[in-house]
Amino acid sequence: MGTFSHALRLESMDGERSVEMEALVDTGSFYTLVPAKLLKELEVEPFDTYTLELADGSLVDRDVGLAMATVDERTAPALVLFGNDDVEPLLGALTLETLLLAVDPVGTRLVPLKLRMVSRPTVVPTSRGRA
Repeated sequence: MGTFSHALRLESMDGERSVEMEALVDTGSFYTLVPAKLLKELEVEPFDTYTLELADGSLVDRDVGLAMATVDERTAPALVLFGNDDVEPLLGALTLETLLLAVDPVGTRLVPLKLRMVSRPTVVPTSRGRA
């Protein structure tokens, strides 16, 4: 699949600060990666550090925080990785799925996911003992 850019708005969890950017849609990346300076402007606080394997097999440690992500008027909380200040923002698969969006590889665009509910019969426990 080819890559393409799409508008991404990130907002602080308290809704006080926001930033808009073009992000590379990258379903090969699980997480959304954003320049650390932008996340600091939003006052996103790292809550953990993840060790990630890059495409070349090398390992890097990245701080991770939480921000509200908006794409195509869909908004949801998103895990965001603190990238180098000069990194191109990446919109990863986890954020896309959280926003219920999928990639149309032919049209190089984002489309709403079609959700399907699978129903199961309700299981009611029965008493095995005799009264």
